[in-house]
Amino acid sequence: MMSEKMSEKMSEKMNVQEKITEEQNPLGLTPPPTSPRRPRFSLWRVLVGVLTLAVAWLAVLPAPTDQLWMLAIGVTEWGFVLALVALLPLLPGWRRTRSGRIGAALGLVAALLALSPLPRAWLVARRLPAELDSAFGTATVKSGPEAVPRSAPLVMTDLVRGISSPPVQPSSAVYVTREQPLTLDLYQPPEPHTAAPGVIVIHGGSWQRYDSTQLAPLNRYLAARGYIVASINYRLSPAHIFPAARDDTQAAIAYLKANAATLGLDAQRLVLLGRSAGGQLALLVAYTAQDPAIRGVISFYGSSDLRYSYEHPSNPKVIDTRGILEAYLGGSPDKVSTAYDAASPINFVSPGIPPTLLIHGERDELLSMMQSELLDARLIQTGQRHLLLRMPWATHGCDFNFSGPCGQISTYAIERFLAAVMK
Repeated sequence: MMSEKMSEKMSEKMNVQEKITEEQNPLGLTPPPTSPRRPRFSLWRVLVGVLTLAVAWLAVLPAPTDQLWMLAIGVTEWGFVLALVALLPLLPGWRRTRSGRIGAALGLVAALLALSPLPRAWLVARRLPAELDSAFGTATVKSGPEAVPRSAPLVMTDLVRGISSPPVQPSSAVYVTREQPLTLDLYQPPEPHTAAPGVIVIHGGSWQRYDSTQLAPLNRYLAARGYIVASINYRLSPAHIFPAARDDTQAAIAYLKANAATLGLDAQRLVLLGRSAGGQLALLVAYTAQDPAIRGVISFYGSSDLRYSYEHPSNPKVIDTRGILEAYLGGSPDKVSTAYDAASPINFVSPGIPPTLLIHGERDELLSMMQSELLDARLIQTGQRHLLLRMPWATHGCDFNFSGPCGQISTYAIERFLAAVMK
């Protein structure tokens, strides 16, 4: 009885189901098989991974154009920012799709490339204190009332928070009048001083552009720690060829000495510091002045042998080496040979020149590190006090980021160099 009732109920249920099916599908067509729902395509993860990887290669490969060289400065000195962007594809959910996994893998590789300058910088920083002591001797580093020296060549937290220093506002002064007045920016220590040592800064720009405001954070940093910093303008090429810029640099030194009492400057303790084209000028004046007041010279990626530069030009898509030299010196080496010789600091290395600190990136696309290596070899040959600070990850203009790896390490080296040669 029970089985008969169950059969009747099942039969009724089937009849009802058939009726519903007929109403939904009156033609009796077979419905297509249902397929599992496909996961969404993680296009954004792949896109971020591809773009960051394309940019991150500039951390290890030379830039092929001038625009990419400028981007390379950002990659090598702000690499941690690029690494954070590159890691976005690894946000939760990346395992769910194939595209998500591809994007995460690309982003991880990009992050590793972007961060690769840091371990290389750490290796340089680890041995730098001993190298400085060996080259120049130990000395007490100057500090101001609210400005302490760098505690270490490289502090990872400073990459993010920056290098703190009291604000120092420069004043302007005319140091000589040629066809027009030439000025310098004067950064003075915030506390009263009577005989502060001086640092004369000479800007770069292929001897053709930029001015005394270039990369001013270092000027403020040094002034806050007891130095008088004079950042000078000079006549630019091609309107004014060599030796105009050299003569202007010498005139700036003469002005500072003549006004030392008014400025509170110790006229017998001066150091020249130049970048790129300014590095060439700083080295040349320091080596030829025969002035005991010039206690040292610092060159950031400066040229030491201009004839060699002309014979071994950089990638023309990055910089027109020969055109720049011809504009500065008035022609090619064949036409103005004596100018190339007179403008090359390497030709004036001799006993008694001031101690030298050379700072150069090994992957400099604009001015080969060979320029500093050639000068390094000549300084070794003649037994002159010096140090070549090599930065394997860095390119031209690496100190543009004052708190980046190059900015931190070079500032540490400069502080200790100044303390050693000024004492």
